[in-house]
Amino acid sequence: MSVLDSFRYKDLDALRVGRFNLGINTSFVVYRLQDTIIDTGPSNQWKYVKPFVQGAPFSQLLLTHHHEDHSGNAGAIHRLTGVRPLAPAATVEILKRGFRIPPMQKLIWGSAGKADAAVLPDKIFIGQGPVTPIFTPGHAKDMTCYLLPDRGWLFSADLYIANYLKFLRSDETIPTLIESIRTVLDQDFDMILCPHRGVVKQGKQRLQEKYDYLLNLAGQAQQLEQQGLALDAITQRLLGKESMMSVLSRYNFSKRNLIASCLEVDVGIYNR
Repeated sequence: MSVLDSFRYKDLDALRVGRFNLGINTSFVVYRLQDTIIDTGPSNQWKYVKPFVQGAPFSQLLLTHHHEDHSGNAGAIHRLTGVRPLAPAATVEILKRGFRIPPMQKLIWGSAGKADAAVLPDKIFIGQGPVTPIFTPGHAKDMTCYLLPDRGWLFSADLYIANYLKFLRSDETIPTLIESIRTVLDQDFDMILCPHRGVVKQGKQRLQEKYDYLLNLAGQAQQLEQQGLALDAITQRLLGKESMMSVLSRYNFSKRNLIASCLEVDVGIYNR
């Protein structure tokens, strides 16, 4: 598999790539808006990302977090163009030392070499428009979304992806993710630019739906726990059996992880 799609929305150019075409979680959208590229796509798709990068001049590369699908080509782009990636401070440190990638993720996205990124400056612009970074941990401890207040656009990193989660990585945390979503929902925006799902119109409404779903799922899970059900039984009741993806990832990515993290949510604070 190679280029799955390319499209233009107003002055936004986008390229969707992926080794597999097994749903949005196995493909990635690289965005270019005026003078800026947002995230880099996975290293195993560099053959296709490279001509996209070379297709129009740019002077800024923003990274949302360190995960290999988002940063995998950061070093290659820097070497090719001289444009040094800009990233949150925590991301800069991770890319400097490198990081381990679980086997299933490496199969889908490839490896991610070290990269020399610079910390985000105090003021960021895309063209003439200001950019507001919003720290949004939960999916990754260093994740940051980029809000374009003049446009009402949100480059959402992996904060959204889908309204209804069914699986969770072992290093993700639902309590933190809920807080991050809540923080973003306090902002004024309408459209989400998701690196997996693409352009999401009525994005704030979609993100609100995800927030409500997670709180409801956490509440249901905790009620079942109070009735004496064990974690596996709660998972089966609410989400059904684990999928082959869970097995292949050795349960690093599983329904059980999602329910276990939902049990840690302080649901009461959101009902006051």
